Amino acid sequence: MKNHVQLGKSGLYVNPVGLGANAVGGHNLYPNLDEEQGMNVVRQALENGINFIDTAYIYGPERSEELVGKVVKESGSRDNVIIATKAAHKIANNETIIDNSPQFLKKSVEQALQRLQTDYIDLFYIHFPDEDTPKDEAVGALKELKDQGKIRSIGVSNFSLDQLKEANKDGYVDVIQSEYNLFKRQAEKDLLPYTADNNISFVPYFPLASGLLAGKYDENTTFDDLRANDPLFQGETFKQNLKKVEQLRPIAKQKNVELVHLVLAWYLTRDSIDAIIPGAKHADQVIDNLKTLDVHLTEDEIDQIDDIFK
Repeated sequence: MKNHVQLGKSGLYVNPVGLGANAVGGHNLYPNLDEEQGMNVVRQALENGINFIDTAYIYGPERSEELVGKVVKESGSRDNVIIATKAAHKIANNETIIDNSPQFLKKSVEQALQRLQTDYIDLFYIHFPDEDTPKDEAVGALKELKDQGKIRSIGVSNFSLDQLKEANKDGYVDVIQSEYNLFKRQAEKDLLPYTADNNISFVPYFPLASGLLAGKYDENTTFDDLRANDPLFQGETFKQNLKKVEQLRPIAKQKNVELVHLVLAWYLTRDSIDAIIPGAKHADQVIDNLKTLDVHLTEDEIDQIDDIFK
């Protein structure tokens, strides 16, 4: 448990560096994924002290949960793993709708338990808000499941501040997952002050802005996946963003670390960001992400990074 941190008030303790498993069986998100490679990513994580694995129904769909469940089961260490998953997407007649109704969420938990081959889920998120369901009712359904021991803690994802407040009316929300990175800092204005005040952990997704903050791209890099339509990667904006990333290099060099580790370590200095879940497609990336824990930033360095991306 050395260095483990508690997620909100959940009683769940995790390594601050987790694993985002959307590239493990997420065939609908990434073309040409190798499932064996994906399972090796999860194995490598578990073998190297990462105990927080983040998946979702919609990664695959279903396949990511199945692969994660398979690896955790074969590891024989279910009790030492914190599995987070999410649901809200309902696929019928080739149409996807978002559903937060208590009935749908309860059914989703039952189905996720089967795919994950487990009798409890450590952290269950409502993946996206729907238009109709009062959020405290949706969370109330998850509280019932928690009381039954089927889930251990409650999360919401992609909720606005108002939706989060409604969801947390009775104080049941432990974690929110939302987009946040050095390029997209809106959460600092609304969500993060609220989560800090209410002992809710904030787990950022896209922490590396789809690789942009890893310093691997230059002006000539082209993309044929999710990034092809991302505003951060278009024309002049892309060039300006690359320049900002370059300004991080001297700080990283001085500390003898890579950009990725510098950026991820910076997030962990933010109030209520207790854990991060960088993704990985290859087992060696998992080991690499863990180097984040060795980066110790001074107040000056924290401010300097803050200023570059103001």
